[in-house]
Amino acid sequence: MEPVFKRILLKVSGEALAGEQGYGIDPEVLGRLAEEVKGVVALGTQVAIVIGGGNIFRGIAASVGGMERATADYMGMLATVINALALQDAIEKTGVPTRVLSAIEMRAVAEPYIRRRAMRHLEKLRVVIFAAGTGNPFFTTDTAAALRAVEIGAEVILKATKVDGVYSADPKKDKGAKRLPRLSYIEVLNRGLQVMDATAISLCMDNKLPIVIFDLTRRGNIKRIVLGESVGSVVTSDDSPLRG
Repeated sequence: MEPVFKRILLKVSGEALAGEQGYGIDPEVLGRLAEEVKGVVALGTQVAIVIGGGNIFRGIAASVGGMERATADYMGMLATVINALALQDAIEKTGVPTRVLSAIEMRAVAEPYIRRRAMRHLEKLRVVIFAAGTGNPFFTTDTAAALRAVEIGAEVILKATKVDGVYSADPKKDKGAKRLPRLSYIEVLNRGLQVMDATAISLCMDNKLPIVIFDLTRRGNIKRIVLGESVGSVVTSDDSPLRG
């Protein structure tokens, strides 16, 4: 089968890397994600990844505890670099070349983020992992994912979560919650659905960049999406052919 996307951006939260342990990095989760990425690259699809740092440090939580928000956010960005290096190691063990590009310059462990360099790596079928968010405090890694996806010309953002899409309410608390297979950007913003933060959604809306929210814990989901199967929930413009 031919992939329907030539270039994707995968957004993975730090919490997803922690697995069931809730903090740190679970080697089993890391290995499974690396294998999934390898399968997508084998199709000829270019893969970029933005990774969060919540499994190590959450800037917002620290700022609530009294730490200056900018300082807390910079610490959170450094946490994403740790995750990016761990993911790079796991992916390269599968035989797929990768590059970590950091928005905060640290040449000893990562390349500085340069848009054209990132695109050149992707064209050579290297997996590009974007670390340190946008490099600016007060912006989440969701916003970094939307920004980088637009910059590199990705055709879709795949937002990896622990649930199989977007629901009308929290399915753990409300048994009547229904999965919403397709939503518009405005609907997400108006209903306050926790898909991505408002800045990220607005950026995607302005650039008509679709977002697919899917369950990372189910094996093969990333490949299914790339091959055009209906997986999870899709946030997109009303005139988009992409279906949830």
